[in-house]
Formats: sequence, structure tokens, C-alpha cells
Amino acid sequence: MSDDILRLEPQAVWKNFYSLTQIPRPSGHEDKIRKFIADFGRNHGLDTLIDEVGNVIIRKPAMSGMEDRKGVILQAHLDMVPQKNSGMHHDFENDPIVTVIDGEWVHARDTTLGADNGMGVAAAMAVLESTELKHGPVEVLFTSEEETGMTGALGLKPGLLKGEIMMNMDSEDEGELFIGCAGGINGTMTFNFRGQTLPAGYMGFEIKVTGLKGGHSGMDINLGRGNANKIMNRVLYEGHALYGLLLASIEGGSLRNAIPRESQASVAVPVAMAESFLDGLSGLSGKIKSEIATTDPGLIIEAIPAAIPDTVIEEGVFVRLLDAVYACPNGVMHMSSEMDGLVETSNNLAIIKSSRGAVAVKCLLRSSVDSAREDLVAMIRSVSELAGAVSVFDQGYPGWKPNPNSPILKSMREIYKAKFGKTPEIKAVHAGLECGIIGGSYPELDMISFGPTIRYPHSPDEKVNIASVGRFWDFLVETLANIPHA
Repeated sequence: MSDDILRLEPQAVWKNFYSLTQIPRPSGHEDKIRKFIADFGRNHGLDTLIDEVGNVIIRKPAMSGMEDRKGVILQAHLDMVPQKNSGMHHDFENDPIVTVIDGEWVHARDTTLGADNGMGVAAAMAVLESTELKHGPVEVLFTSEEETGMTGALGLKPGLLKGEIMMNMDSEDEGELFIGCAGGINGTMTFNFRGQTLPAGYMGFEIKVTGLKGGHSGMDINLGRGNANKIMNRVLYEGHALYGLLLASIEGGSLRNAIPRESQASVAVPVAMAESFLDGLSGLSGKIKSEIATTDPGLIIEAIPAAIPDTVIEEGVFVRLLDAVYACPNGVMHMSSEMDGLVETSNNLAIIKSSRGAVAVKCLLRSSVDSAREDLVAMIRSVSELAGAVSVFDQGYPGWKPNPNSPILKSMREIYKAKFGKTPEIKAVHAGLECGIIGGSYPELDMISFGPTIRYPHSPDEKVNIASVGRFWDFLVETLANIPHA
């Protein structure tokens, strides 16, 4: 297991990916991987620097005879999303990822794999260390904290990069070339509360919502999967309305860019209503399971007897929270009218967490149309204000407007067709690729995004197709060998 991937082809890529699986790199905790990559560059005698926000930039001169080619920037992000299945004991800040070869795919054992964006990082490393590949001047930009706010891309200073063409290697469908992406913004509603002492005659329960698939809040938002926060809110809403349930604490979801897979809440129910509550929960659970049986069949909703909480959230605030979460939009808002099958605007109701007298409801709003994103902001702000919460919208980032006349697009489309006998699909993606942000600081860059086939990123079901890694690598090698003259 795990090191079996060292025998996969192309070994130049898989050996580097194996190294990445051995170095913890959850988003926001990237010191170890940053040092590893910087040491990698310096040990190969390459110009290496770490900028103010933790990006690593490594430059490699052109190979002999290729000095007159345009400079290329290969770009990938260092961090990965840390998600694991219930019951899996894994410390993402210290433990390596255990990989498993399963037929045509590689996945991890009950955790995210980190192929997003480890495959892009591994391919860039293979280019940097090769003494045989044909290429002109190459820079590799390894960005920091892409998964939790695109910190590296946002903090990248103009003037650091020298290249004219940028290849982002963070797409997840081999055979597709991406030329546009959605912009996004974080939204947070905060409900302040005072603890309320429970009167006599209550018993405690721990309610758990588990078994959902989750997934990438951009790429998978249109798949109709269950949102653990929305489902939990539905349970609590009915529990309060029919059985007098009160809420002590809640924690659902963990990352803004992951569809929430699990939620748990500590509640109190009047003893006299406890049996009716459990019967009602069983009936509601059956209804919700039936509603998403096709898209998310693994849903489990359970109420486990627990200690009676010392205090609960004051009932008035609890009711306003329930109303706000029910009213808050979630999922696809609009589909693109310009590109078939592309989500234009969406919201992921990602995290609900109570702590120290406040409940935070955190969302990630995405759209490829700035005005539509602003409309969604106004919608959620209105929900927040009506519910008496404080709303904040921050860490916004721009989208990447498609350029169908891009020179690198034309070149790569021709190369792919000549090499593989078919024309690659040209697409935009409903996710926050760093191209949009980097393009804001470097507006003259000719950009494109591509990568191997990855399924279910941001969830423990994440997997990468082995054969697609080979095609992705061969395509990258051929493209670098045929970069236009400066």
C-alpha cells in the first residue's frame, strides 16, 4: 500500500506525488511542504525564493537551443483539503496520507488524497528536475493557502513573475482545457446569544447527520447532494416547533469550499415529549432520505441520549437562527446562458458553529458574473438583517473571463489533437481557480488550466485516474517543447 504508487507510470510524476503524500500539508499549515519545495529547488541548483505570503517561486533556465522561446509559468498550489471519514484517526498536521491503488484509480484510505493539487505540484517538480525535457525559460509558482482563501494568489506582488504564458495545473478533467472560472466571496452571519439555564424536566440528546458524500462546493454543487447543515436545520426546526426542542451547541461543516458532509448538535427535549420526538425524527429522516436517495443514498440521521446540557441558546435567538438558515439560499442559483452545463451562480452554506456566546453561519458565494454575485450578497445580507444577525462579506476574488482567441489555447488544442487524435473540450469552471486573481495582477498573461482526471475532490472519496496522469504529463511535455518563439 502507499508506496505502490512508485511503480506507476510516469514515474517522474508519481515519485514526486508520493513524496507529497508523506509531508503533511493541510491548508493553513504549510511550513513543512514549503520548506520541502524550497529545498527541492535549491538542491537542484535553481533560483528559489519564498515571498511574503508563503508562495515558492522556482526558476529554471531554458534548455540548450530553446532560449528564444516565450517564458512559461507553471502554477499549482501547495495545500490540500483535510477531510476524513467518521471514525478515521488521522492527524493532517502530522500524519502521512496512505494511498491505495484500486483498479484504474488511486485514492487514500478514508481521507482526502491531495491529488488536488498535488498532481500539479508533482508534475511541476518533474519538469524542474529533468535534464532531458525540451523547454524554454520556466518559472514554477507554488501558491499557498489556495483552499482556505487563495492567500498566496491574492498576496502575489506584481513584477515577481517574468513569463508570458501561465499554465495552471489545477483542473480535474483530462482532455479538457479551461479558459475561465468563477469569482467568489466569503459571507458570514453571526448570531450573538446568552446562555439560558434549563428548567427541570428535560433530557439531553446528541443529534448527528452523517454519511453524506460532500464534495467540492464549486465542481459538485450541481449534483444534488445533501447539505448536512441544511438537513440538521430541518431536524432542529421541526424538533422545536413540534416537541419543544432547545439547542445547546452545534457544529456542522469544516471548510467553506467543501459541501458539508456532517453536522452534530447538542439539544434538550422535554421528557414528556422525548418519545414523540424520536418517533417524529424517524419519520422526518425517512422523508429526507427518500428525497436524496438517488444523489446521496448514505445519509444517516440519529439522536443519541446524552447528558443534559448545562445551558441552551436563548430561545429567541435559536428561532431566528433556524429561520435564517432555512431562508438562506444554498446550491445552484443560476446556470450559464453562454456555456451549456456550466453553473453561473451558487452558494454553499458551508459551516455552522457555536462557540463562546455566538453562532457563526459561513457561506461561500460563487459566480462568473460579478453583478450576479453582488445580487446574491444582497440576498444573504437581507436574510441576515431580517434575522437580527451581523453579516460580513470579505476575501472576495475575481473571476477569469474566457478568451477564446488565446494563443496558448490555439497551440494546445492543436497539440492535443495531433497527439491523441481528438479535439480537447474547451470549458470554463464553476470554481475559484487562481488564474482570475493572478490575472488581475498580471493582466498580460496568456493563461490556460488543465490537469488529470480527479473525482470527488475535497472529500474522502477523492481519487485520481492513473491513465489520465500519463496523458496529462505527455501533453505537458509536448506543449513545453512547442512553446512559440518570443
